[in-house]
Formats: sequence, C-alpha cells, structure tokens
Amino acid sequence: MGGAGGRQPRDTVRALGPPVAVWAATRAVLLLCVFKVLVLPGPDVTSDISGIYAGWSEILKTGAFPQDDVAWQYPPAAALAVLSPGLLPFLDYASAFFLLACAADAVTFALLLYAGRRPGKRLTGAWVWTAGVALLGPTAYARYDLMVTAVAVAALFAAARHPRVSGALIAFGALLKVWPVLLLTGAPLRGRSARQLWGAAAVGALAVIALCAAWAPGGLAFLTFQRDRGTEVESLGALVFHLARQFGWDGEVLLHYGSVEFVGPYVPLVSALALLLTLAAFGWLLLWRLRARRFTSATLADAAFTAVLLFVTTSRVISPQYMIWLVGAAAVCLTLRASRMGRPAVLVLLATGATLWEFPVRFVDVVASEGSGVVLLTVRNALLVTASLSACRRLWRATVTGPEYVTATAAPRTPATAG
Repeated sequence: MGGAGGRQPRDTVRALGPPVAVWAATRAVLLLCVFKVLVLPGPDVTSDISGIYAGWSEILKTGAFPQDDVAWQYPPAAALAVLSPGLLPFLDYASAFFLLACAADAVTFALLLYAGRRPGKRLTGAWVWTAGVALLGPTAYARYDLMVTAVAVAALFAAARHPRVSGALIAFGALLKVWPVLLLTGAPLRGRSARQLWGAAAVGALAVIALCAAWAPGGLAFLTFQRDRGTEVESLGALVFHLARQFGWDGEVLLHYGSVEFVGPYVPLVSALALLLTLAAFGWLLLWRLRARRFTSATLADAAFTAVLLFVTTSRVISPQYMIWLVGAAAVCLTLRASRMGRPAVLVLLATGATLWEFPVRFVDVVASEGSGVVLLTVRNALLVTASLSACRRLWRATVTGPEYVTATAAPRTPATAG
C-alpha cells in the first residue's frame, strides 16, 4: 500500500510530462508566429486583431455596439472578448489579445489534463487538443474562438456533477458565439439535473442579454448581418463555384460581410441550398433525439460533437477558426472512455491540418480557384463530410440501434489508488 502510494506521484509526472512539454513547445511556436518572429506564407492572419478588433474595442468603450459595421456578426457577449485586452493595459491591443488567447488555450488544456486523470477518463483528449490547435497554426491565436471553446469545454465537463454551472456556461458561451448552444443537443430532458441545467441556461441567457441591452444599444444587430451572408470561398457550397470558374462562370470574389465570398449568378441559390442542408442536418438531430434510448456517460459530449460537426460542415461559411470548435469538442469526447467518436476525431485533426495549408499558406490559390488551392479545399471539406457521416452513424448505433453499452448517466466509479 505504502509502495503504491510512493510510486503514484512519479507515475503522474511521467503521464503528464509529455503532453505538457509538447503543448508548451507548440504554443511557443504559435506565439512566435503571431508576434511575426516566424512568418508563414500567405496573408497576415493577425490583421483582424490590429485592424478590426481594435477598432471595435474603441467603439465598445463608448457604450455602443459597432452595429454600423456589417463585419460585426457576433452575439452581445462577444464585446467582452473584444474588450479583454484592456486587462493588460501595459501592452498594445494585439499583443495583449495574443497572450489572452494563449491563456484561454492553457485553461482548456488544464481542464483536459485534470479531467483525463479522473476515473473513467484518459489523457487522449489533452493530446487531441495539443495537436489540433497546433495544426491550425497562428489563426488559433488571432481570433477569439479559443476563449469561446474554453467555456464550452468547461460546460461539457461540468454537466455530470454541476448541471447549474454547465447550463450557465452554455448560455454564456452561446452569447459569445452562438455555437455552444449546440451542447444542449444531448442534454437530459427529465429529472432534477435536467431542470437545473436547462433552467440555468435559460436564466443565464436572459440575464446576459438584459445586461448587454442595458449597457449598449444594437446588441442583436448581428442577426441581420448573419442572415444576409452569402457563400464564403472555403465552404462546401463554394466548391460549386470553384469548379464553375473553370468553365467561364462570370461571378467574382469579394470581401463581403466580413469574409471573402462569391458574388454573382446562382450564389443565392447555392446559399439557400446550404441553409436547407443545415435544416436537414438539424432534422436528423431531432430524429435522433426522439429515437435515442441508451444514454452513456459520453452521450452529451458525443452528441455535442456531432451537432457542431454538422453545423460547421453545412454552413455557408467555414472560416478556419471554426476548426477550434471541433477540436475542443473532439478533445472532450476522447477524454471519455465511453465515447464512440475516435474515428471522427482523427478525421477532424486531419481536416485541421489541411485547413492550415489552405489558409493562410495557399489562400491566394483558393481565392483564384487555382488547382492546388481547390484540391486542398476539396480534401479538407471531404474530410469534414466524412467525419460528419461517421459521427452520425456512431452516435445512432451507440444510442438507438447498437448493442447495450452503459445506461447510467455518469461513468461508473472505480476505487481510488490506495495510499
């Protein structure tokens, strides 16, 4: 007993040492990239921070949302992320933002490490996070999506033991960047925990909206701007126009509603079809929810990962930073031994690596619909489609038609190591 207790700290250091060392090394490289000590080919991924976010910050400080800028397409709590560099007043805006993004990355990594050491868990999720953010490159630190993903990861881990906290975090995350509302896809519908989670989510959302409305006008203007968006050049639907340009399609590529989009004949039709595809995906999720009978300790995370995958893949806009959402959800899934999402998670990592090559490295070729750029984009989107179909199939089999797994809503406890 005493010997086992004496070995445990060394075993823990041995288990945690490699992921911590790799995380630190890869993040040092990312910081060198965003501070432009190392420079990747292609457009400057940090320009949005110094050129757009900093400008929004000045407007927000006056007590108003930047509702006259169509590039502002974020829920009201996003103002907190944009204003956050003010926490480090001794640095310029961009430098402070990069360091805060790194801090959010570190918090997420720490959550995955902590959860991975608990009974029924594993450190695989920490490795997925370490690899995924590194594979996306400096874009990860040049957007506020890392901050949102940290909230989402915390919400998923809190659900089993602290449903009120989880609900509040989901509400806050959704009002930072909408997509965390998808974490509710697999949330329980009956029982005390369900009432606590859903109640906290509803109250939290209303409270944040009320506070933002009282603080500044225009907090919901983003809804109109999102409605008017077209087909972004990296989306699944964009492949239609990349191909059509080879046969004389006379549309063009413009900076439109804050992203590089196709503008011209048939673009509204393809955008509408993308929306229909998204509705069909959510129809499948609703059908799954009605048919699901077996819920394991991993169902909440597996369903959230599947829902986010479907949302991203069918979206009219697949910005590179969206991959952070998928990496975060995949990391939570692979922390849970009961999860069925191993293969889709690997496909997401491959898609994230492909994303770095299509943006920023070969983005000029993507915008011009040149061969290498279109091939990279096709590969990335094909990986996302395959991952989505695989996740749907695995979720359905685990909860609807497959053999019995674990019917409890929490992972079975195992005795702690003596010592």
